[in-house]
Amino acid sequence: MKYYELTEHDHELIQVALEVIERNYDNKNYNHTVGSAIRCRNGKVYSGINCDGIHGSCAEFISMGTARSAGEREFDTIVAVLKDAPNHLLPPCGNCRQMLLEYSSDIKVILNDENLNMVKVTISDLLPLAYKHSE
Repeated sequence: MKYYELTEHDHELIQVALEVIERNYDNKNYNHTVGSAIRCRNGKVYSGINCDGIHGSCAEFISMGTARSAGEREFDTIVAVLKDAPNHLLPPCGNCRQMLLEYSSDIKVILNDENLNMVKVTISDLLPLAYKHSE
């Protein structure tokens, strides 16, 4: 797996995700505990929060949906944050990994490595031998 160093833009993306969850954190019902931000190749950034419930949705799905709803189709980097996680970074769940691979097979994901260093990796590294729809 290849690790990419974080850039200034990556740290800004993390900050956007932290800000969206700070504005929306629900410490009573825990419906909104994860924030996400996605940067498109054109530099635009979209954010989202998880929406919990009987069939909840992860923050990564919400930020991707927000970007796609705005007409975006080319994505660069995504991050999810959780207040209590190491470095506030939360790796995507398996469902999110599959969704990201299908929508942008070369998107990079910001997360912690095994030593809790903040790094970026490609989504294909997080989901090797994955099922892909034929193109």
